[in-house]
Amino acid sequence: MEVKEPVLKYYPQMSADEYLDWERMQEYKNEFPSGEIVAVSGASISHNLINSNLLAETGIFLKGKSCKIFGSDLRAEVSAKESYFYPDITIVCGELKIAGDKDDMINNPAVIIEILSPSTEKYDAKRKKFFYMQMHSLQEYIMIDSTNVLIDLVRRKKDNTWENELIINKDSSLTIQTINLTIPLSEIYRDVKF
Repeated sequence: MEVKEPVLKYYPQMSADEYLDWERMQEYKNEFPSGEIVAVSGASISHNLINSNLLAETGIFLKGKSCKIFGSDLRAEVSAKESYFYPDITIVCGELKIAGDKDDMINNPAVIIEILSPSTEKYDAKRKKFFYMQMHSLQEYIMIDSTNVLIDLVRRKKDNTWENELIINKDSSLTIQTINLTIPLSEIYRDVKF
């Protein structure tokens, strides 16, 4: 049986304040890149397996440490662009900075991980990447393909420029330098069938 990936749905533009008021009343999640509403929902079994594998491995590693890991229900604010997103996985180190007057949004992620699906790959790898790189706190943006063994990692260097690393060997590991964690790709892709 073939599992279909979600289709992005676009809505008319509105202000950031209008979006936040509207979004908090919605049944499903909607992102807000520069005034445009993009509905995001649903994911394949592969996407969910990768997500749960990473949450489990990283969550155990971070237990008792100053960094915390969050799933896809925590909204991240890109204040420089008045934009809001729901990353698949967010890691915050140090003090959690709540954005706005409610505790459903932060603006200081250190690491963002997105799991790419055929229908969202361009959106995550191009558009969201541009927005995420505007966040001063962000140190690593990790994009993990759900249809092949492929990880695209963008890491901030000390001079505030970005370097890119592609990991395509299934016998390799992913190192998240910000939290000093190395995870074998075999664990990230555990039980995933291509």
